[in-house]
Amino acid sequence: MRRTVYHMLGGDGHSDLLVKMVDAFLIALIVLNVAAVVLESIEHLSIAHGPVFHAFDLTSVAIFSLEYVLRLWTAVELDDPKFRHPVWGRLRWAVSPMAIVDLLAVLPFFLGIVVELDLRAIRVLRVLRVFKLGRYSMAMNVMAAVARQEARSIGSVLFVMMVILVLTSSLIYLFEHRAQPHVFSDIPTSMWWAVVTLTTLGYGDMVPVTPLGRMLGALTAILGVGMIALPAGVLASGFSEQMRIRREEYREAVEKALEDGSINRSERRLLDRTRRSLQLSEEEASLILRQSVETGHLCPHCAKPLRGPHSHPEED
Repeated sequence: MRRTVYHMLGGDGHSDLLVKMVDAFLIALIVLNVAAVVLESIEHLSIAHGPVFHAFDLTSVAIFSLEYVLRLWTAVELDDPKFRHPVWGRLRWAVSPMAIVDLLAVLPFFLGIVVELDLRAIRVLRVLRVFKLGRYSMAMNVMAAVARQEARSIGSVLFVMMVILVLTSSLIYLFEHRAQPHVFSDIPTSMWWAVVTLTTLGYGDMVPVTPLGRMLGALTAILGVGMIALPAGVLASGFSEQMRIRREEYREAVEKALEDGSINRSERRLLDRTRRSLQLSEEEASLILRQSVETGHLCPHCAKPLRGPHSHPEED
């Protein structure tokens, strides 16, 4: 039974009809919850349909809580050996990123029962349920992998931005404090000006009036254009590199499956599981498979190229 529940929750992939139906139901429920949070913030709708919103929230919490408990129960079925222990394996799963997201989806409701909290805060925190879509979104999974891969580069960019932020806020305080003591009263207050100038927003609530202050403002705005482009470039290159790595991994799996010149049913299932784990689309996988076949492979028996997945040069 535990293995069946694990499969229903997408543990063995999301290709079966039953698993797709469960996925579609949970995705629809998450989207409806976010929509309910947005609509409930409208005062006249909250007053007119308050009981409906409350009943829907209770139902959603019950379903999400059941999902969390089932995922915790079936965590020992994961392929990774570190989850096999009935106690420590489940605890390890409970501190994984997606498990924490699942917990945060229901935690505000139970906190509101145990601790006295502002009702508006509980309603807004319900929007955290949108992060549960990360389990079903290929883009979010890939971006998370990119963030892990480029963590050092992103950290370097953030460090440079922090240095520039402190430097520009200190200089603007030095140039403007005497002219505008109530506006640029201290360096922490001046950091707001540095942030909105570096991001080229320029709200206008803090404007330098001295010549040196204006020159620094212009220089900071120009630096801001480059600083915004840096993390975008790092993420773009990281995304391209991550997709290249995943395609190469799938290509290696295809090459291994084609070593005997054909792909049997079990190898196709293995390739399909590999494709899903690498978050590749069926079109990309088909293209890689076709390219591997067309480029030709060496026969393991005679070391001659094969012209197709089921052909042999001697048979031709």
